[in-house]
Amino acid sequence: MAEIVSLAEAVERAIHDGDAVAMEGFTHLIPFAAGHEIIRQRRRDLTLIRMTPDLIYDQLIGAGCARKLIFSWGGNPGVGSLHRFRDAVEHAWPVPLEIEEHSHAGMANRYVAGASGLPFAVLRGYNGTDLYRQEALNGTGPRDPAPTIKPITCPFTGETLTAVSAIRPDVAVIHAQRADRSGNVQLWGITGVQKEAVLASERSVVTVEEIVDELDPRPGAVVLPAWTVSFVATAPRGAHPSYALGYSARDNDYYVAWDAIARERDTFTRWLDEQVYAATAGQS
Repeated sequence: MAEIVSLAEAVERAIHDGDAVAMEGFTHLIPFAAGHEIIRQRRRDLTLIRMTPDLIYDQLIGAGCARKLIFSWGGNPGVGSLHRFRDAVEHAWPVPLEIEEHSHAGMANRYVAGASGLPFAVLRGYNGTDLYRQEALNGTGPRDPAPTIKPITCPFTGETLTAVSAIRPDVAVIHAQRADRSGNVQLWGITGVQKEAVLASERSVVTVEEIVDELDPRPGAVVLPAWTVSFVATAPRGAHPSYALGYSARDNDYYVAWDAIARERDTFTRWLDEQVYAATAGQS
């Protein structure tokens, strides 16, 4: 059952060095406050999993939290590259970073398999691509066959399809609009794979805009029952600079400004000291 705790306590109890951590949220509900708390607690050797790593993973990678990234697209949406991600891959700064690349469909199906208790998912989307020959690339090592993508023969038609192994993170981290006092979580808008990430994971941390007495019905809303969630923490504006539908707007200027902040190591390090390490949970 979900425990309602502070964000600092949730991260301390749920996320440990060496864990595989999936932080999901697409376009909105991106869990920036939780990511900053992970940085503040100086977690290391994490395998970061995300369908669309953007600024939050650029920040975690630049802070030295990550050993490996499993993903399907990476960039500063609408702006350009992730400079801390690129520096880690190309120059091993601040530490070397392995990468494992998939398609969006592959990642989504991997989450669904994990949430369903299945060992793998099957799809057509990898046929004719080089993703079969991708590897967990460390920036300098040779390319090895990807251990999570395999051809499979349909037992009914004989067609060659692709099997992708299930994603089963140690921890899922998401942001949502609301939880009630029992720890049931409600989110709406673009919901991406947040539900699947939580259901596929051993533990979960959910930050919310507010805790209410009762969850009122919302068209198309997803409700995660308290028994599927480990920890709930209030973090108003916890998705900033992304947005939480019904609570905040996207800070487009932040995404533009990030390009200059992250481009050089010195400006990034100064940002990290001033905006993350000097802040307290829920205020970064």
